[in-house]
Amino acid sequence: MQDRPTVAELLDAVRAFLEEEAMPALDARRRFHARVAANVLAIVGRELAGEEAVLRAEWDSLARLLGLDGPPPAALAELRAAVRDATTTLAQRIRRGDADAGPFARAVRAHVSETVREKLRVANPRYLSGP
Repeated sequence: MQDRPTVAELLDAVRAFLEEEAMPALDARRRFHARVAANVLAIVGRELAGEEAVLRAEWDSLARLLGLDGPPPAALAELRAAVRDATTTLAQRIRRGDADAGPFARAVRAHVSETVREKLRVANPRYLSGP
């Protein structure tokens, strides 16, 4: 692990350079690509800032839904894989019709709704604020 600048500081510095210095000096096509690059850096920064907490919350929700026992994996890479595997299991149950009605269906809708909100917080938080 590096001291300073941190990963977040590096991402912010590059994004600020693109937005404040590079974009105004570029033609329209290149300005668009620079804006896309700046947005990607912002997404990466938001994901890094909250990834572990979001994954742990998603794991907790999936564990309740699917009746999984035991604590979540401690290592981040293993937690990512466990969430991915549990999500695959949930998707299979949805395809089978297990979530068509009843309490499980309501719990699945709540889980999916919260999961989508978390993904929007990373991808583009403005989508959550509405018009």
